[in-house]
Amino acid sequence: MKNQAANLELLLETPKTSNTKFITITSGKGGVGKSTFSANLAYKLWQLGFKVGIFDADIGLANLDIMFGVRCEKNLLHVLKNQAKLRDIIMPIERNLYLIPGDSGTDIFRYKSEFMFESLIEDSAFLDSLDFVIIDTGAGIGEYTQTFLKNSDEAIVITIPDPAAITDAYATIKLAANFKERIFMLINMTKNHSEAQMIFQKVQKIAQANIHNIQLECIGELTKTTLINHYSKNRGIFVKEEPNSAPSMEIEEIARKLAKKMERNVLVQEDKRFGKFLKKILGHF
Repeated sequence: MKNQAANLELLLETPKTSNTKFITITSGKGGVGKSTFSANLAYKLWQLGFKVGIFDADIGLANLDIMFGVRCEKNLLHVLKNQAKLRDIIMPIERNLYLIPGDSGTDIFRYKSEFMFESLIEDSAFLDSLDFVIIDTGAGIGEYTQTFLKNSDEAIVITIPDPAAITDAYATIKLAANFKERIFMLINMTKNHSEAQMIFQKVQKIAQANIHNIQLECIGELTKTTLINHYSKNRGIFVKEEPNSAPSMEIEEIARKLAKKMERNVLVQEDKRFGKFLKKILGHF
């Protein structure tokens, strides 16, 4: 707790830029490596020098605390119930890398009031200097996921080389296109680059034929390896433990590409505070 307080103090001292970029990570179905990718992408962006928050919004299966090896006594549900302040639940993983823990219950967004909105915006001001917030949502195209897709800056849809997963990913892309002009795709557990490109081009062709004004881009791929399987099963961050491995290099390429693309797409006039983002999310329900 002492280290947590000290790290949050460092964040408080940082000048506020209020230009956070919110990135929703989602998938059409479970079991495609979404949380593993989200955690490793967040860690890699931090390694590249960015200030990063990762929001565990996988309602029903919030488990990023286990992956990062931290213990969360309280989470966002306690904040919404007025049982804790936001700064009390934030878990520093490293200096300038923070976990915002969600809850495994389905009622997390049912606690709200206008007073709570304003209090939350004020209480979350210390997060305004973050460069990125990575949002790990649940699988599928339910109401919660749709709300995050609508209010985030960018969306990454993950699939694997499985017909059912690809079909579900397309359904997610079709839904996300209602809110986003540009959608990124990540092909996970692929044999090689050629297979990843084949899958992407197949989805892209169908999307262009059926979805109006869609800009679908492949942000990268992760080749299937025993190393990723090992860290997924044992709940670890492979970009931290195996920085020179092939999967870590692939994550770095994705992180660099993503940061570069988002750099070109900054709307300075927009209010990018974390509290405002949460207000939009909570206000939907």
